[in-house]
Amino acid sequence: MTLRYGRAGSGEPLLLLHSGVCDARMWDPQWEALAARFLVVRPDLRGFGETPYEAAGPYSDVGDVTELLASLGLSRVAVAASSYGCHVALQLAQAGLVSRMVLLNPGSDLPATPDKKAFGAEENRLLEAGDVAAATDLNVRTWLGPSATAEMRAFVGEMQRHAFELQLAGEELAQVDHEVTLTLIETPALVVGGGHDLPFFRESARHVAASLPNGRLVELEWAGHLPGLERPEEIAALLLDYL
Repeated sequence: MTLRYGRAGSGEPLLLLHSGVCDARMWDPQWEALAARFLVVRPDLRGFGETPYEAAGPYSDVGDVTELLASLGLSRVAVAASSYGCHVALQLAQAGLVSRMVLLNPGSDLPATPDKKAFGAEENRLLEAGDVAAATDLNVRTWLGPSATAEMRAFVGEMQRHAFELQLAGEELAQVDHEVTLTLIETPALVVGGGHDLPFFRESARHVAASLPNGRLVELEWAGHLPGLERPEEIAALLLDYL
């Protein structure tokens, strides 16, 4: 599988990994600022954006991304990742491919809390009923904090609905997951938690930061789950400052 990706800038490589709600376009607000300093690469994972949802057999997102980096001649990259993208970033770091990383609202292997279970159950109910519009609205309401504009809410809705349509149009794919051992990942990491995110993700950000040997936690009280789309300039500055 060749992931569709965008590329801009020059210098040290920086990989941008999107959340499971969005696609690579979620980095649009930070794209110019980051490309002025780095060689920036942002792929669409399978079933998101411009990458089709198809596979001849079991696959892994980290395998796809590793293959993409190899095809670009990139053996080590800085990474900025959001939500599900953080899981891919940690797998890359465990494989020794990451120099440093920013993890925006990562999940974790902590037990699912009632809020996360309730969200998953409602999303599944709506999708099983064929109500993609309502499932999309649920995601927009859940994942964006109060700082998000109406324009950004519509943008996230567009990306989420497109992902649903891609993934529901085909058969469910078999994905191979790779276990992550946080305590063995020595990559320097800034872990960002959002004060308006679900409790599961707030707890996960603290857990990930505390478990990584070189992790540091920053909690943004104003932020929901997608701070880069809520206060884009602040997140651009945060990324540039750390990376």
